[in-house]
Amino acid sequence: MQIFATVAEGEAYARKSKLRRVLVPTMGALHRGHLELIRLARETASRAGAVAVSIFVNPLQFEPGSDFERYPRPEALDEELCRDAGVDILYRPSQTEMYTPGRSVFVEETALSNTLCGKSRPGHFRGVCTVVTKLFHVLAPHAAIFGEKDFQQLAIIRRMVRDLNFPIEIIAAPIVRESDGLACSSRNQYLNAEERRQATVLRAACLAAAQVVREGERSAERIVARARSTIESSPLARIDYVELVDAENLQPLDSLGENSRLALAVFFGKTRLIDNIRLP
Repeated sequence: MQIFATVAEGEAYARKSKLRRVLVPTMGALHRGHLELIRLARETASRAGAVAVSIFVNPLQFEPGSDFERYPRPEALDEELCRDAGVDILYRPSQTEMYTPGRSVFVEETALSNTLCGKSRPGHFRGVCTVVTKLFHVLAPHAAIFGEKDFQQLAIIRRMVRDLNFPIEIIAAPIVRESDGLACSSRNQYLNAEERRQATVLRAACLAAAQVVREGERSAERIVARARSTIESSPLARIDYVELVDAENLQPLDSLGENSRLALAVFFGKTRLIDNIRLP
């Protein structure tokens, strides 16, 4: 496995390499969900291709007062996991390498970013789009893998690639869950034992919504109400949002459609977790 720490090294590799490159962008603290993204990247790249993983805790994605400083950074373990997973390129730049002092140019999506997490985390998706654009320019991948757990991010990256004419295939990876149904996330480790136990209500809320749909419900208001009531049964849960949206434009729906997705964000203590489910 080759490890690059500078933009120049990444760009030089991309210029020289003739292999099909598949990128998995991460912020590190790798878990089973990331390893599934890497497995899918290897499958996509085939034996003749190369899998690249980027690890960069992007400060532009963190609003003031959030968990940027305490975000886990287990560098040695992440490197070991990448080696064991058969990663070919590990791109691990510093902040000063990625962002020039006095920077004044950003990449911003202005429609999909205004809903769901975008309302709660202003500027977050501008940070996402900016760093992903830079990763695309440095490593020049032919394809990139993004997980469906961060469904809004996936939709925004797809829109960015479309609108800015990036010659990159965006591949969605299904949500990977723990044995109790909680979606794998680096932030799960922030939860104490009781918060962790109650956090499984997120998956329960998604399944409850799916159940009322199977029973014939089509009203978005009633589907959302069923999910909310399930979450509210957990004393430690504090709802940020629960919405039924169109999966492409992320706009709220009045009734179930062919492209509907229930999305939710819930706090347990200071930890904010997200989940979603495609409704039939």
